[in-house]
Amino acid sequence: MSDRPEDMAGTASKYTIAVLGGGSFGTALADISATNGHRVKLWMRDPGQAQSINEDHINARYLPEFVIHPSITADADLTAVVADADIVLIAIPSKSFREVVRKAGALLSGKMVISTTKGIEPVTFDLMSEILNEELDKARIGVLSGPNLAREIVAKAVTATVIASKDEQLCQVIQSVLHCDYFRVYANSDVYGVELAGALKNIYAIVSGMGAALGMGENTKSMLITRSLAEMSRFGVTLGANPMTFLGLAGVGDLVATCTSDLSRNFRIGYALGRGSSLEEAESRLGQVAEGVNTLKQVKQKADELGVYMPLVDGLHTIIFEGQAIATLVKGMMLREQKTDVEFMSR
Repeated sequence: MSDRPEDMAGTASKYTIAVLGGGSFGTALADISATNGHRVKLWMRDPGQAQSINEDHINARYLPEFVIHPSITADADLTAVVADADIVLIAIPSKSFREVVRKAGALLSGKMVISTTKGIEPVTFDLMSEILNEELDKARIGVLSGPNLAREIVAKAVTATVIASKDEQLCQVIQSVLHCDYFRVYANSDVYGVELAGALKNIYAIVSGMGAALGMGENTKSMLITRSLAEMSRFGVTLGANPMTFLGLAGVGDLVATCTSDLSRNFRIGYALGRGSSLEEAESRLGQVAEGVNTLKQVKQKADELGVYMPLVDGLHTIIFEGQAIATLVKGMMLREQKTDVEFMSR
């Protein structure tokens, strides 16, 4: 597959796009792509859900109040969806990511394959782009991340995101495919930093949800978000990310969106915990995957191995997995952390 330049009239090329994952964000990306005139196929595990989208043009499970573009076709047959695609956007939970990529296997060779999943694989501590590099041969790989609450996107609220790849032409193609009057796509070459920031912010969205349930004031909210940014950037830079990435859309932008909105799944998990629900009850009530709990486990273990100071991660871990009282989280942070305000000052 080769990228096709704009035609003589200046009209952007049209692509066949496969979106793997029929959740809210996958559906939102499919809707944008189809609205922009591309041929879009949406893969879902459930044939009944696929049939519902084909007949009613509504994702009844995740976005029941929105009608999506009627040209989108949904299918439970992975091969049928991927086989003739130019671009593959993967929007599935991290726990299933490697399994699905392996099933697609050789069909992804030579294609542009973009992960939109904000998570970390258990045991390996692999980010999704690393899984793609390990499992695929000759694929052109990128990552899409940013403050992208799916319900706002399908409602056509003005939104921006980041496409990260070492492949500049891939970035340009994805920018052209997804750009519209309400969705702007910026480019970044720091793939690891963009992807890690997207995964880490889910932890702090849970913390913020807990705080909201406890009625924390605006001063406390701002402190938690700011210290969360310091903590996640400290961890990211230790692992090789560019500190400046955390000041962009994939870092502070996504952090603010998920720490202040009840549209965020991880925020809602934290809110339910703050109201006294067990983790099992909170996840059951949500009915969708919230990546933050798994990410918390992986980051806590890695931070301990590397000796990275992460008091919010430590505090949340003791609450969720060790039974500590929620009120100890902020109080513990106030007692423990009194270091520099900004982690990476230019000198």
